[in-house]
Amino acid sequence: MNPRTFSLADLFAITAETVPERDALVIGDTRYTYGEMAERVDRLAAWLHQQGIGQGDVVGLQMYNSAEYLEAFLAACRVRAVPANINYRYVADELRYIYDNTGLKALFYSAELEAGVADVLDAAPGLKVKVRTGGGQPSITGAVAFEDTLSADTSALSTVVCSDDDLSLLYTGGTTGKPKGVMWPHKDLFFGCFGGGAFYTPGEGPIETPEQLADRIRKGHPMRFMPVAPLMHGAAHWATMVSLFAGHTVVLNDQHHFNAEHVLDIAAAQKLNGITLVGDAMALPILDALKAHPGRWDLSSLFVFGNGGAVMSAHIKEALKPFLPANIFFSDGIGSSEGGQLGMGAKPIEGGMIKIAARSDLSVVVDGQRIAEPGETGILARSGYLPLGYYRDPVKSAETFVTIAGTRFAITGDAAKFAEDGSIIVFGRGDNCINTGGEKVFPEEVEEVLRMSPHILDAVVVGMPDPRWGQRVTAVVAPRPGVELDIEALRALCHEHLAGYKVPKDVVKVAEVQRSAAGKANYVWARATAVEALGKTRQ
Repeated sequence: MNPRTFSLADLFAITAETVPERDALVIGDTRYTYGEMAERVDRLAAWLHQQGIGQGDVVGLQMYNSAEYLEAFLAACRVRAVPANINYRYVADELRYIYDNTGLKALFYSAELEAGVADVLDAAPGLKVKVRTGGGQPSITGAVAFEDTLSADTSALSTVVCSDDDLSLLYTGGTTGKPKGVMWPHKDLFFGCFGGGAFYTPGEGPIETPEQLADRIRKGHPMRFMPVAPLMHGAAHWATMVSLFAGHTVVLNDQHHFNAEHVLDIAAAQKLNGITLVGDAMALPILDALKAHPGRWDLSSLFVFGNGGAVMSAHIKEALKPFLPANIFFSDGIGSSEGGQLGMGAKPIEGGMIKIAARSDLSVVVDGQRIAEPGETGILARSGYLPLGYYRDPVKSAETFVTIAGTRFAITGDAAKFAEDGSIIVFGRGDNCINTGGEKVFPEEVEEVLRMSPHILDAVVVGMPDPRWGQRVTAVVAPRPGVELDIEALRALCHEHLAGYKVPKDVVKVAEVQRSAAGKANYVWARATAVEALGKTRQ
């Protein structure tokens, strides 16, 4: 046997050898133990190897949540290829860009997406392998059904030796320009994003050798965990991998959209111990469902209610508590595609989105050139385990990954303050910050207050050009169905909780706030919507 590395394929093999009979994955009626899943991954990897897919070849994953998504990801890792997520919501022009940018050599796609895939295959002239998941026979010439790939002889894999430096691509959402592929070496990904085997054993610190992962798994408590967001988004995929490398059972949402009642049905039926959402956009519908159907769901096994990627308001957490076990633990985390997992924390009393305890690999960078002194504000940055840069984009890589005083950093884009006690207070995305009359307003802070209103279903805040103030705070809100929105009452609520300059000057009503499948706000859409509405009338 070849020596084990920090390749994700090697780490998964170690996990499967440690708890082969334990359920690894449950989605709908599909259930695989670690042993079964590892065998399927190896057979798929052997088939990819037979097709000539290997080191450095990009393997696109254009799929809904499924067991095949994770199996294809791990199989690509096993042959030293480079798995890359492809957003299943993308339309033709966006797909053409991704297909061209990645230089795809292999593509796994869901059956429901086949027509869209067929329309843009000319953008991937180097594509050698096409695999359709979800049952049935492919209609694309040369494509094969996923299950037909699982009969390959795995002995050929003995010549494929994985490496710490094998790559995985994480494509960003493209909310500020074209999507960018973040190049994560596996070892950096494991330690920088998955906790290095210490996420569920924090007192022991990260593992030092791959073999030590087995001991951590044996020591850990077997949990049942569900990321609600789709696997195509980094936060959900990372959370899933953390649980797989802890030997937990991962339960996935089998629907292609977020439905609060269905998520709660899964939580009760699968006796989940942990669940993670993306901010108020998911938490509020969960709360509404619990209020509408008291006693319908037995959530007594749940003890971790996680959140990441967007703000989960304090008032929503308080409102959720009566419906959850008394020992429920709310955890808030922050991360980024370029910076990895940046820490856990809570909303600071002194203002801001989240406060992270002092950590040696976290800093605040001022003007992109120096490390902040205590009390200074700047942009959150991370050193240590980091990506190599953006795939085929050296210019953007040089802007985001910088060296200061001999140390390489990833500049996350999150505005932050280096507190006197060494902790870091994060305010929100710096590129979304609104400058009104010289005062800075972070949208997340205003959005949280707007969602306190019982009349508001969702809200996004943007800055609009203003001849006097530079920018004016503008709210794009979706009222609850059947509610006549009182804008002055909404502004009064904001005045109770915010300084006057943070209160929205304009309020634009919409039927629904656009968000990504993971629940993240679409600020580009919100600005365009506000421009169109305010060009006609002012509220």
